[in-house]
Amino acid sequence: MVKPALIVTSVATVSPTDVEYSPSVYEGGELERQYVYGYYPESDQQHGRNAVDWDGPNDPENPYNWTVKKKFANIATLSVVTFLMPLGSSIFAPGIESVMKEFNSTNEPLSSFVVSVYFLAFAFCPLVFGPLSEVYGRMPFYHIANVLFVLANVACALASSLEWLIIFRLFAGGCGSVSLVLGCGTIPDMIRQEFRGRVSSAWAMGILLGPSVAPIIGGYLIQAKGWRWTFWLLAIVGGAVTLGTAIFMRESYHPVLLARKAERLRKETGNPNLRSVLEIDKSAKGLLIRSIIRPTRILFMSPIAFLLSIYIAIAYGYLYILYTTVPTLFRDTYNFSVGTVGVSYLGMGIGALLGAAFTGITSDRLLHRLSRKSGVMKPEYRLPPMFVGAFCIPIGLFWYGWSAEKEAHYMVPIVGSMWISFGIFTAFITIATYLVDTYTTYAASATAANSFLRSLGAALLPLCGPQMFKTLGLGWGSSMLAFIAIAMIPFPFILYRYGEQIRKSPRWDIKL
Repeated sequence: MVKPALIVTSVATVSPTDVEYSPSVYEGGELERQYVYGYYPESDQQHGRNAVDWDGPNDPENPYNWTVKKKFANIATLSVVTFLMPLGSSIFAPGIESVMKEFNSTNEPLSSFVVSVYFLAFAFCPLVFGPLSEVYGRMPFYHIANVLFVLANVACALASSLEWLIIFRLFAGGCGSVSLVLGCGTIPDMIRQEFRGRVSSAWAMGILLGPSVAPIIGGYLIQAKGWRWTFWLLAIVGGAVTLGTAIFMRESYHPVLLARKAERLRKETGNPNLRSVLEIDKSAKGLLIRSIIRPTRILFMSPIAFLLSIYIAIAYGYLYILYTTVPTLFRDTYNFSVGTVGVSYLGMGIGALLGAAFTGITSDRLLHRLSRKSGVMKPEYRLPPMFVGAFCIPIGLFWYGWSAEKEAHYMVPIVGSMWISFGIFTAFITIATYLVDTYTTYAASATAANSFLRSLGAALLPLCGPQMFKTLGLGWGSSMLAFIAIAMIPFPFILYRYGEQIRKSPRWDIKL
């Protein structure tokens, strides 16, 4: 049977997904073999008969062809890991007052910073670990990060001063960030593009639920045992997750797996010239430097990556402004106790779940429908769910701020926070999937670039929150944030209309 032709406009600037839409292409695996990992048929000529590749499109060693059970074990374990790491970001937020009292501090910006500092490390660590995983594989960095995360939380639980607590929180955040950025690379290692939207949404459940469930757990735990026990809990669960990762997760990065296969065949055949068709020359001068600066190049040299990173940085900053100011609002205005103040985060948790469900249901369906209509599968077809989310963020901010200002029933601002969370996480999942589809080979690097600004927003914007609300009030403070969100509404529409032109323009061709 003749395979459908792949239509490529320019090898230098083409996206891996700018190919003729045809289910048979995806089912045969030819698309991923030739484009996703930067492999072209002529590379066989470089190695001749010594080229080591997958044994046909149905090779069971190829992560695309792993059994459903094996894929489920990997993705389920990854989801648990990525639930735990964001859990650590806000689990002790309801106990900030207790922390500040124990360490004799009344510094309001510092009380916000001890929560948001976790994300300062999220900004920088992925810039190193993301690209390194594209050289040495995913699993070594999962294992290292998990072990160090446990140790960092033990150190937080034993912290003797506010300064040491902040330092150890920074370290814990750096370790926690690794699983999030590597997850965006691990999923496309195993899941083909046409199914990637729903799987990414399922995986993102952990990321979404963690920060929202954490204050509920933390509120009651702090009330019963004190704030230090939130870190003991993270260390205990982290130890179990570390063990589970070692048992259930396997290396999925194609170049590393083919390199292992080539090494095995060299031993079995005695032929020292066998080489993987996706061989990474780790001894090449400057390889590690190029790998580490790759996320920075993507961020600052790609208008697409930069625009989306600015958008999600501001949106994520809004989310953590809420995380750090909600306890004060519901304790002072609605007389919630330390334990019940965690319930006030429930709206954000429900909004996150609804955002994930909405994106999971619509993303792949829209991709298929628009691809059939145009004949081309483009990353831009991932963006429509974000159209809805972009409007929900300012609506939720107006709702939340003015209902709290007027001291309406406590459920009214909680519902407002739900719409904010729905919009933010719809944007988060849409942007993550769009970047993976656009930079598939270097998905981890593209995600690290996006994570850099997103995490800076989450770390720094909350420092302004308490003072802003004190000066402007909850109504006008939230309205100011909403007006900025309204100004950002055109972003996804602009990229949907002009994204393909930007990607294919020689002016923005990035040599990675």
